[in-house]
Amino acid sequence: MAGVNVTRFQPATFHLTGFPGLEPFHVWISVPFCALYFASILGNCAVLLVVRQGRHLHEPMYFFLCMLSLNDLGVSLSTLPTVLALFCFGLSKVAFDACLAQMFFIHSFSFMESGILLAMSFDRFVAIRHPLRYASTLTHPQIARIGAAIVLKSTAMLAPFPFLIKRLPFCGSNVLSHAYCLHPDMMRLACADITVNNVYGLFVVLFTYGLDSTCIVLSYIMILKAVLNIASRQQRRKALHTCVAHICAVLSFYVPIVAVSVLHRFGKGAPPVVHVMMSNVYLFVPPLLNPIIYSVNTKEIRKGIRRMLGCAGSWRLRANG
Repeated sequence: MAGVNVTRFQPATFHLTGFPGLEPFHVWISVPFCALYFASILGNCAVLLVVRQGRHLHEPMYFFLCMLSLNDLGVSLSTLPTVLALFCFGLSKVAFDACLAQMFFIHSFSFMESGILLAMSFDRFVAIRHPLRYASTLTHPQIARIGAAIVLKSTAMLAPFPFLIKRLPFCGSNVLSHAYCLHPDMMRLACADITVNNVYGLFVVLFTYGLDSTCIVLSYIMILKAVLNIASRQQRRKALHTCVAHICAVLSFYVPIVAVSVLHRFGKGAPPVVHVMMSNVYLFVPPLLNPIIYSVNTKEIRKGIRRMLGCAGSWRLRANG
């Protein structure tokens, strides 16, 4: 009897993986993930509410911060369905097209965050180098155009990714390495030449992370030159202090990316759980840390959050009374 041809060009589903070897503990692992999502979503929503309610905060710096918070909410919400489904309910299957959509959104929001951090460095440069022209340079329409350009650039760069995956035949394993869908993870399962995917993926990474990080470094070199030209030591300290939160946000975003890249290239002998953990840090830590960083380092955000907590406490007391 002739053999049955079992070749498949697209799997109906992909199987997601949590932490290899820790499957019996996935329910317990779901607890810190739920706490992380709750803290990230609550923190970023709090920043958005503080800026929305405080009319004195309707300035370029805080508008860019709102962009960052909205983007971090997008990162959290794009990974949440599959992560919680896997760890809380043991549902490891995800449809092929749903996986493509999740991959697109995860990578898009990641690239948008890089662009927003670059825009925030430009904001700090204008505020320190040309303080008298700050309001006239970064007007509301100009900020809206910058935000639209970041979104268009990221989505345009990522648009080919789903089509590059769809053209590949999948005739072997359909088990992914993470609890969410990523382009490198999906393309490695294909049983065909993935040179185009590799080359275009490298181009996109260099054109986004590479170019954005280089421009951020250059902007801070110019900011440092401008600060050194300020005569008053107190004014120099004050100018640098306005950059602390942004520098911390940049480090919390780019350090995990560099760590994941180094581990992927030189740490192939490391246990799989290490690779999974570093990828989780890359996706989950910035949305959690950014609201904390800006609430600690920015007095107006800190005061706004305290005011919200005070209002919530007084409302609760009135309700109980």
